[in-house]
Amino acid sequence: MSALLSAPTKRWDPMFTKNVTLLGTVAGLFVTQSAYAADLPVKAKAIEYVKACGNYGSGFWYVPGTDTCVRIGGYLRADTTVNSASAHGQPAWSGDSGQGNRFADHFVSRSRFALQVDTRTATEYGLVRTFLQGDFQFNNFGSSNPSTIGATPSALGGLSGSNLNGVGGGYVEVEYVFLQFGGFTFGKSASAYATPWQGFPGNLTSYLFGGQTSDTGVSNIQYTSEFGNGVSASIGLDDPTVYDRTPLLNLGVPGAIGASGTGSNAYGGWQVPDIVGRVRIDQAWGLFQISAAAHDVNASYNTLGAGGVPTSLSVSSGHPESKFGYAAMIGLMIKNLPTGTADDIKLDASFAKGATKYVIATSSTSPSFALFGSSGSAYQSVGFGATTDGVYLPTAAGGDGPIHLTTSWGVRGAFTHNWDPYWSTSLFGSYAGVSYDSVAKGMYCAAFGASHPGRVAVAGAAGSYSCNPDFNVSELGTVTRWTPVKNLTFSAEVMWFHLDQKMVGSSVFTPSAPQPTALYQFKDQNTVEAELRVQRNF
Repeated sequence: MSALLSAPTKRWDPMFTKNVTLLGTVAGLFVTQSAYAADLPVKAKAIEYVKACGNYGSGFWYVPGTDTCVRIGGYLRADTTVNSASAHGQPAWSGDSGQGNRFADHFVSRSRFALQVDTRTATEYGLVRTFLQGDFQFNNFGSSNPSTIGATPSALGGLSGSNLNGVGGGYVEVEYVFLQFGGFTFGKSASAYATPWQGFPGNLTSYLFGGQTSDTGVSNIQYTSEFGNGVSASIGLDDPTVYDRTPLLNLGVPGAIGASGTGSNAYGGWQVPDIVGRVRIDQAWGLFQISAAAHDVNASYNTLGAGGVPTSLSVSSGHPESKFGYAAMIGLMIKNLPTGTADDIKLDASFAKGATKYVIATSSTSPSFALFGSSGSAYQSVGFGATTDGVYLPTAAGGDGPIHLTTSWGVRGAFTHNWDPYWSTSLFGSYAGVSYDSVAKGMYCAAFGASHPGRVAVAGAAGSYSCNPDFNVSELGTVTRWTPVKNLTFSAEVMWFHLDQKMVGSSVFTPSAPQPTALYQFKDQNTVEAELRVQRNF
């Protein structure tokens, strides 16, 4: 205690006291402000929830913050076609596949992812709709005869195997992209001429003839008026260059008709759109439709070089007067059949003059046919069928000058039966014909004779024939579908194709390589294709 009492007394520093006081004040203010901040209410940021839009069917939802409804859907599909010239069921009716040579592939496969974006907005002027379908796909395009391979593909790729069907390749295809407002449709959409089922009354194959198809869209402008009770009418202007044109042949060019019966296209540029329209009645029992189209057939020039290319004399040679061709179609669907409430029959019948693509229709360029088969009296048999909108032979080349329009007609349809909720089968078929008037036949056969000179002996064989370019085609097939779960379907299809050609006799000629120069018998031909497909819709 004495030691403690005797210890020296410590002196306080005034500056130290001030610093401590200042720190305490700052700490107190910080604690006070923190308390106030904790007590103040903080407004949370509003969350915009996605809401269902039931105005336009299932799957639509409101874009947050707008009155626009959108649906994102599509499908994923993988298919393989056997004995086919291309994907989606083209029979082996031309080229290497039609010859059945060793350059032909026996299988063609395609994988596709289709993405669809559908928007709808109600306005005081009516509904505004936009629609897009883009296809991301890959397929093997098949082997090519080395003698027919063209120039090196351009920087854009073309159909280069290295860009499209090589490892890591593939391509994007735009099927539909259009806007609808006030009854009008602008863009790439189904033609106003088409039926709702297009070229698919019950089939998988994209090559069922007998009527028009624009199932992957055609550039057009159209207007539709609804009269009530399921009655409507549409009129439109279509771009004809892909979907509605077949070749127009100038029979005066050198080598006008080749050994396989086809010639070079002498169409001029697109000058007039196809004028199309329909009247439709859509009821609970089914659908009835009448369609009509006017198609401009316009030639380039009278004088053209080999292959239909222009020369320095083309303009001065003049050209034949353009002609309007036409087409008409009747469509019928019957639902709720006695065989089952979900069963249906779809039929359409067509007639065309100068508009053959409205009958011999595909989703790509117009097909012509050259099938080879066996023969007991010649090296092989062959059947030809040249698809054209018309032919002409200039007066300077010994013809009469004007365009002679080609006539065509067809019927196609299908019956679909649902065995139960999981299994269904369709039976489908078609029959179509192409014919030329007597003057056109004479001009065509004269040009055909240049590559088929008649009685020519080869190794002791001689050929003699009568020429007729008319032909008929028929198809018959069936497809069975299994849907184990909703929106997932496995399908198997088989289809027989028959070419009924009208040439009679035999001819010595040289087909495209690798076929040899030999005696070939003109004869009807047959081929069969099969397709397997799996598809998941979403």
